[in-house]
Amino acid sequence: MQRQHRWVGLVVGLAGLLLATEPVAAAGAASTTAQFINGLADRLLWVAVPVTLLTEGVLFYAIWRFRRNDTPRPTQERRWLEISWTLATALILLFVGVSAYSVMAHPSVTPTRADAVQTAQGNDAVVVNVTGSQWYWTFEYQGENVTTQGTLELPANRPVVMRITSSDVIHSVFIPKLGIKKDAIPGQTNYVVTTIENGSVGQQYVLFCAEYCGRGHSDMTATVNVFTPAQYQQWLASQRAGGSGSAGSTGVGSQAAGSGQGSASGESSSGSGASNASGAGAGNATATASG
Repeated sequence: MQRQHRWVGLVVGLAGLLLATEPVAAAGAASTTAQFINGLADRLLWVAVPVTLLTEGVLFYAIWRFRRNDTPRPTQERRWLEISWTLATALILLFVGVSAYSVMAHPSVTPTRADAVQTAQGNDAVVVNVTGSQWYWTFEYQGENVTTQGTLELPANRPVVMRITSSDVIHSVFIPKLGIKKDAIPGQTNYVVTTIENGSVGQQYVLFCAEYCGRGHSDMTATVNVFTPAQYQQWLASQRAGGSGSAGSTGVGSQAAGSGQGSASGESSSGSGASNASGAGAGNATATASG
């Protein structure tokens, strides 16, 4: 009878484990990507803290209980105890592994090309081609005839697909507040699929290059501005009309004014300022795209 109760307890424990490993989004994050990552971290913390307290508690108890034991004796074999802690360890590792896989394999965290294509086909999807160059970022808003440097404008509550590549060396797009980190590799396109939450409207986030790419690496940053969908459409219209836009970013129309001005604005908005050569490259690239 006691053995049957143990098997029932084991089955119930496994069922609870499977339910607990379902991906759960954490509230208050700036994007769906950050929600899944933060949710995973929270669940693993709820497991790690009790295990740590239990382990350290047993350790300190043994130290205190046997501190004056000058004649230690071998412990007696307790098979049920050995089986118990082996099963407990296996269940914990299974929980960690399944939880991590269910989140890391989610399209909002690690999208495949098929995931990105499927999302981009939606009517509300925003597709941005992100190109890293030494030492600035170029953002081309696909289908909108708008290109910016140093400033990325995104709407909230709409699916966003980023197609990320590099024109020279390996870079890495890193937006900590949005939970986004993806390498930019020459000749290869990597993808980000996410949706920014409404609570991020009006917020500014920093995009870093997280892969060392030369002497201007530390200055290779960009600003991410989050709009409402209506504000985003107004900004696009302003850029197509040749205006500077409410966010102060440089659009296609204004960058076509001249390569000298284009390099200066690109260098300033990206914050690189690393060298005149990098600024000139930025201006020439933008002028070519606008033409």
